[in-house]
Amino acid sequence: MSLSSSFPSSPSSPQPLHLAVSLDGAGRQPAAWREPGARPAELFTARYWAGVVAEAEAGLLDFVTFEDALALQSASPAGPDARTDQVRGRLDAVLTAARVAPLTRYIGLVPAVTATHTEPFHISKAIATLDHVSRGRAGLRILVSGLPHEARHFGRRSAPIPAGELYEEAADHVEVIRRLWDSWEDDAEIRDVATGRFVDRDKLHYIDFEGRYFSVRGPSITPRPPQGQPLVSALGDGDAAYELIARSADVGYVTTRDGHEARAAVAAIRRARESTGLAARPLHLFGDLTVFLDEDAAAAEDRLDRLDTRAGHPYRDDTAVFTGTPKQLADLLQERRAAGLSGFRLRPGVIAHDLPAITRGLVPELQRRGAFRREYEADTLRGLLGLDRPANRHAARPAA
Repeated sequence: MSLSSSFPSSPSSPQPLHLAVSLDGAGRQPAAWREPGARPAELFTARYWAGVVAEAEAGLLDFVTFEDALALQSASPAGPDARTDQVRGRLDAVLTAARVAPLTRYIGLVPAVTATHTEPFHISKAIATLDHVSRGRAGLRILVSGLPHEARHFGRRSAPIPAGELYEEAADHVEVIRRLWDSWEDDAEIRDVATGRFVDRDKLHYIDFEGRYFSVRGPSITPRPPQGQPLVSALGDGDAAYELIARSADVGYVTTRDGHEARAAVAAIRRARESTGLAARPLHLFGDLTVFLDEDAAAAEDRLDRLDTRAGHPYRDDTAVFTGTPKQLADLLQERRAAGLSGFRLRPGVIAHDLPAITRGLVPELQRRGAFRREYEADTLRGLLGLDRPANRHAARPAA
């Protein structure tokens, strides 16, 4: 579905928008790898990923997400397909983010991790390490998977797994991760050569987590991350996912087709947040939108039509698909923000074309409207999103 591009201009928002981009291969459209500039020979190289993240940072975006999964991409939900005309294969998202981290300075780095088939102890130290390497710019996008062919890669559980169970497990997964991040107090490392004391053992804590899905004693083997708690994010596409966002996330992405659906999703997540007793804790909700941008709307439509012909079928996504100009997209984002969204995660249809259109077309347009930053105002991801650094749960509280 292509959104109409004729939206009226909206007044500038009192608070600037937050913007992120989702990076996945050559782009969301399956034929994106065949477009000029797509660099298919470099998709599995550090150089490619460093380049696209540098472009996102040049556009002052809040963060990028690195897509990932535990099975080959497929046009069929039943398992791998036999297609050889589409990109298959990915680099590991966490490792890619870690490689890119030293080459960037401000932009947040948020790799995807599938909770269903990974251990929270491993993920906690991987993301903590990314936060150390990036000096406070790490995040995590938590995924679930009920796909039988993914489960067969691990052989530890049978599928199908009920959706409610998948999301309950993911919530426990995040809780274990968060407790492990806090298992080292901020000043646990002494590093005193003269006395020979490197660590204060009293400031390392067992977490002793016992739940339905995990039993983890701790502590972590990695010191507390620079942000204290790196950003946790999740995608919301229904009630179970909304509950996960409400219980466990700092940022939720919502997939909607129009403003009405966006308002309904925001309201459902806010209600769930209140029911968990976390209404006072900040929560950003980003609208997900796949974009094809050109200097005029007809060119964007023509380009998508040409890509569809090459792919052999019309492009569909789990959220709205926008074709139009950067100015028309700016109109839409400002209008859609009225649904209660604080930002948007844009999915470039073709990274080689649509990512620069975002950073060099959309961003300047939003800046002219006073709706987007003109420089980075913080050097941590939590800082960019206006989130405080959480106190360690084990630290002694100052006397009243």
